[in-house]
Amino acid sequence: MGIEIQHFYDPATFTLSYLVYDPDSKDAILIDPVLDYNPGSGKVSFESLDKIEAVIKERKLKLHYSLDTHAHADHLSASYYVKRRFPNAKIGIGKDIVKVQEIFKKIFNLEDLKTDGSQFDLLLGDGETLQAGTLSLKAYHTPGHTPACMGYKVEDALFVGDTIFMPDFGAARADFPGGSAKDLYSSVQKIYELSDDTRIFVGHDYQPGGRELKFETTIREQKEKNVQIPAHRDEEDFVEKRSKRDKELDAPKLLLPSIQVNINGGKLPEPESNGTSYLKIPLKVEQDF
Repeated sequence: MGIEIQHFYDPATFTLSYLVYDPDSKDAILIDPVLDYNPGSGKVSFESLDKIEAVIKERKLKLHYSLDTHAHADHLSASYYVKRRFPNAKIGIGKDIVKVQEIFKKIFNLEDLKTDGSQFDLLLGDGETLQAGTLSLKAYHTPGHTPACMGYKVEDALFVGDTIFMPDFGAARADFPGGSAKDLYSSVQKIYELSDDTRIFVGHDYQPGGRELKFETTIREQKEKNVQIPAHRDEEDFVEKRSKRDKELDAPKLLLPSIQVNINGGKLPEPESNGTSYLKIPLKVEQDF
């Protein structure tokens, strides 16, 4: 019997999380868990993680890893708190997270932030494999959206994070610090080299036109129908159009809180003397007064 894949959708951030498991051995891997955050009130809650935990316990799964595909800029990762609830589960991310840490340490002036990736239990390189009991996972470095983006392949299923979305939405933006439309093009070509029957599970679904939620496609379908980067699109054309489109986009509304938390392994800042934790917001004053 093959793997089972349980998706979890967070409509507030359009994010998909995935629980991948062997129904016979009960071995499991979690990909891109969400920590709930209300930017208006600053409230952090665990409804999304509670749902995942309930499924893990109901199905008596053995969670080995909680992996992030990248340092998300649109939601907070719950990986740190997954490990708090499941101490045997290691948290991991692509090894180039250190580049992202170095970039944002300067942007946020985070003097105490370590930029060696030590906030994570493991840093994965391109082509590296992990064994989670009977499950075997292979990592694919897919930079472009961020320098540290990784895809994770388990059997015939590839979890691509934000590199590409459902065919009717296209591909990731590439204008974040360290991002590159050219690198993104190369990463998609790397994905397209896999078997056409490979199943793709996307990191977000924005439901264009108000359609129902979709999160699974195939490499064949992406190559034929992706509205931004089908197989026949050349690099120069894609880079030009992607770059032009990115200039028109607003920053994600959770960019500032998300990045600070996610480059720190998903751990919230320590409470200060009054018992409250705080995030930093850099201000850009456009004129003198």
